[in-house]
Amino acid sequence: MNESEQPPGMTLAAKAQKFLDELVPHTSLRYLALFMLLLVFCIRIVSAQGYYVVAYGLGIYLLKLAVLFVQPLVDPEQEEDESVGLPLQNDDHKPFIRKMPEFKVWLSASKAVGIALVMTLIPLFDIPVFWPILLMYFILLFALTAKKQILHMWRHKYVPFNVGKKRYGKGGPTVKEYEK
Repeated sequence: MNESEQPPGMTLAAKAQKFLDELVPHTSLRYLALFMLLLVFCIRIVSAQGYYVVAYGLGIYLLKLAVLFVQPLVDPEQEEDESVGLPLQNDDHKPFIRKMPEFKVWLSASKAVGIALVMTLIPLFDIPVFWPILLMYFILLFALTAKKQILHMWRHKYVPFNVGKKRYGKGGPTVKEYEK
């Protein structure tokens, strides 16, 4: 849609929302743009040889977004405690609903990388720090968080990804194959 085809009273916020709505189906393009933004951020950190606290904060935030992406909306541990009604059978199927949808993860990550990139242009945020300690602490935090999340997934038998799941439709088994 051209600028001339848009309604005359369309505000900047409405235009931004329309742009985001048009980006939703273009997943690979969105993540390519995010990767390029992250690459520019990394080049800026390396070339400035500073802003390690900003990079650490960004890493912690992206780790939080990743955890929210793989967590179910309703925690199975809390659900078991609160079940007062009829007992559910073990073979009841519950779809996996994420705590934070993929698009919101991408949008939040893009905003965070953009803000971090702007912060690297401000000398106030160049706090002198011994970066190997931050790196080791981040690796430790990542490993512990990943271990906790993987154990949670195994304990409650959910997989937040489509790998290894049966597909019905294109490329998957047909209904007639199941009727046999």
